[in-house]
Amino acid sequence: MRITFEQEQFVAEFLDPRNGFERTCVRLEVRRDPLTGQSCRLLPAGSIPAPAQHDLERLAADTRETCPFCTSRIEAETPCFPPELWPDGRVRHGDAVLFPNLVPYAKWSTVSVYSPAEHLLPFDRLTPALIADNLAAQVAFAQAVLVHDPSAGWLSINANHLPPSGSSVFHPHLQGSAHPEPTTMQRLLAAVAPETVREYVERERESGERHIASSGGVDWIASFAPIGPAEIRAFVFGAVSLAELDAALLSELARGIAAVLRVYAGLGFQSFNLAFHGAPPGSPERALVLRLVARAYYGPSLRSDAMWSERLHLEGVSDLAPERTAELARAAFENSAAGCRGS
Repeated sequence: MRITFEQEQFVAEFLDPRNGFERTCVRLEVRRDPLTGQSCRLLPAGSIPAPAQHDLERLAADTRETCPFCTSRIEAETPCFPPELWPDGRVRHGDAVLFPNLVPYAKWSTVSVYSPAEHLLPFDRLTPALIADNLAAQVAFAQAVLVHDPSAGWLSINANHLPPSGSSVFHPHLQGSAHPEPTTMQRLLAAVAPETVREYVERERESGERHIASSGGVDWIASFAPIGPAEIRAFVFGAVSLAELDAALLSELARGIAAVLRVYAGLGFQSFNLAFHGAPPGSPERALVLRLVARAYYGPSLRSDAMWSERLHLEGVSDLAPERTAELARAAFENSAAGCRGS
């Protein structure tokens, strides 16, 4: 299969009351994702209201006293794994603590907080070290669950960071999943031939329009057909399952995620979603795929950043061109690499 980057421009025409009902033409573009076939609509810049800036300190104060993930309550108010899966009940790595999800979304469903002491983590405080420790806790869980329950081979690491992303608990955390069946997106990406994924990454690297960085074992690309604001993807070749990730790759991924979050902060976002997954162990060699998308706070009378198009038509809508996202992200990744060389 040859990769194709399908894009088509359309013109919407109307008589604009803002300009004396003069005839007005507005261009929009439809793109189709080369890997999944999912399409999106790209609107002119400025079409969608900018996200509001919420007082995160106030929101943290409002939720801290009853938070089950904070230091004073995490031991008493979060569940434990059965001893045959994890004898200590909870997985710990650095400051991160991982435990079962009280509202499971899969056969094995987890929550991992970056640190019980950190109830508020705006993007500038979500450091590579905190991210790497949390990812490592999720990988340790994945390795343990595959030994205990080999049928649960469809693994993923996910994030709802703050309420706009769908989080019901303010305290920042990741969520893990191990299940015998794939999600819709896991199934779609697993159906793509490995050579097609490689061609996609190589074509993006060659064109340079949306390619952000190739840092060791990870390629970072702004999605050609983003599912939401500023979608950025990472591809890890040489691994099939999340359980195969080592400390060096986790550290590299954590630096990249932190760089992406700096881009989101610069665009005015305070929230994001993340999904990271591959295929069950023993599957044909393919890339692990990590996807991040910004999510927006809006005031009580303003729109959400997800509507019928995203939720029911599975078609993203954005007024931020992927090429602009890549331009902003390259600077963030260059600064991150410079910081590593200087340390």
